[in-house]
Amino acid sequence: MRVCRYSSAAVLSVATLCSTTVSAQQTAPKGFLYGMGIGVNQEIYRGYSNRTIPVPILGYHGEKLSISGPFISYQLLALDNISFSAKLTPRFAGFDESDSSVFNGMAKRKDSLDGGISMQLRHKGWRLEADTVFDLLGNSNGRESELTVGYSYIAGVVMIEPTFGISYSDSKLVNYYYGVRPDEATAQRSFYQPGSAVNYNAGFSLSTPIFFGGWTRLGIEHHWYESNISDSPLTDRDKGLSAFLSWSTFF
Repeated sequence: MRVCRYSSAAVLSVATLCSTTVSAQQTAPKGFLYGMGIGVNQEIYRGYSNRTIPVPILGYHGEKLSISGPFISYQLLALDNISFSAKLTPRFAGFDESDSSVFNGMAKRKDSLDGGISMQLRHKGWRLEADTVFDLLGNSNGRESELTVGYSYIAGVVMIEPTFGISYSDSKLVNYYYGVRPDEATAQRSFYQPGSAVNYNAGFSLSTPIFFGGWTRLGIEHHWYESNISDSPLTDRDKGLSAFLSWSTFF
């Protein structure tokens, strides 16, 4: 359920890395950009090993507005090193019967589009980001909040950022993607109606401008899922990896 965050971060890192490596006094580059990314998520569903998501990068980075395909953010307020933004981001988390035999006889769970508010604080390489998003398409009608801490530093021509995050998914979101409805229950797949879940993640990203005249970013995260998710009849593990690789440049 977390691949989408890497996609968005990969796009936004283009402008961030440019401004960091050129000069602290210069403004981040603005304009239209293009590129390509791919996300891979190790799923915890039974019989569903990996989810691979190609992400075309075509967008715009301006003073307040940033767009890359379905990823959109707009800065509402900036106070020194603190900013508040509205955001739209896709949720790549759905499944249907063709994805695994464990889903046979179950209704399709759809990918969705989330919208919400984020706050970001930056200070001497540290980044603290908090956001809350809601399902805008009415698929799960759920809500998710996340707090992430990262520290970025430059080694030669590479920017490195280790991160740690904690997220809260409400019961509607968890039940939609990991629950089993009464009419979906079988002898091998019992009825399951989970509550909310608190999950953790840790990872790092590498960003560099040395390839093909653009900006390349590689990100890897490890995820730990609470028992309300890992105890679902649909899952067979409580942890997984996700990765994202992207290249992008300004026109």
